[in-house]
Amino acid sequence: MVLAAGLGTRLRPLTYEIPKPMVPVLDRPVMAHIIDLLDRHGIERVIANLHWFPDTIKGYFGERLSYRYEPELLGTAGGVRNCSDFFGDESFLVISGDALTDIDLDRFARRHRESGGIATLAVKPVADTREYGVVLHVAGGRISGFQEKPDPAEALSNLGNCGIYMFEPEIFDHFPAADPVDWANDVFPALLEADVPFHIHELEEYWNDIGSLDELRQGTFDALTGELGLAVEGERVEDGYIVGQGSSLDGVAMVEPPVWIGRDVRVGDHARLQGPLVIGDGARIGDSALLRGSIVFPGSELADETILIGAIAGRAGIVESLRPRPAPATRGRG
Repeated sequence: MVLAAGLGTRLRPLTYEIPKPMVPVLDRPVMAHIIDLLDRHGIERVIANLHWFPDTIKGYFGERLSYRYEPELLGTAGGVRNCSDFFGDESFLVISGDALTDIDLDRFARRHRESGGIATLAVKPVADTREYGVVLHVAGGRISGFQEKPDPAEALSNLGNCGIYMFEPEIFDHFPAADPVDWANDVFPALLEADVPFHIHELEEYWNDIGSLDELRQGTFDALTGELGLAVEGERVEDGYIVGQGSSLDGVAMVEPPVWIGRDVRVGDHARLQGPLVIGDGARIGDSALLRGSIVFPGSELADETILIGAIAGRAGIVESLRPRPAPATRGRG
């Protein structure tokens, strides 16, 4: 299950226009990278819960996914219970629709099976515990407690909860009767109180929940530089410099990698492009523009002589520029 119903308040004003899972990262929305990840691991049956801009998500992914609409938000766990009939009696994966990650799901599943618990939570060391719920554990990785966004001086762990879970169907036996239901406030404390074993799986791979505009920029640039392994379209002109089909760079004065340029982009004469820099599909960059350390969303237009440094440039109507595409035959990176 992909969790895709949230409001994405920390990414406003972007999420006044589109749901958080549809925010572009390089050549496609972040949730499309998740679906690519599931495809690479042979996961065919996927359901997503929807609430905020549901038609935008359905319109992009079509029949690849099943959907369950929530007229009122049911909570991080309540939305999963609402799909319990979809899972049947099998173990199942839950992943946040805003997770930028190249997690090895086969290794995650093995950890879940071998631990024998009712749930396994993916965790990752974090630099600032004030931004995350952190997970405490004892020998063997059995979870012993949680702290919600503790001050670093008071934190008993630096393992942030990644919002990626493996569950057994029996997890629903530990839910309160009424929605909304939250994992951190309702279900996980109930497991601890009942002494039900559940465990951590510490990620060796990349993870970023793009929870803020700064994290969105960082995650995008990490994908650009190879810190995060995503499959993306484009011809590698040279190391760190990838250009999509139909894009024109004739007359550009300078390109300083790392730079990724999407499909059908027009960059004006005498423009200077300094990485890290991402220019989305269909963008138009004016003559003599100077761009550095920025993201230009699909379909955006920058006037002649624009200077853009350390910014995110977009426009109303991002949705119309997000075109579904098959998995690329030629990839900029694996």
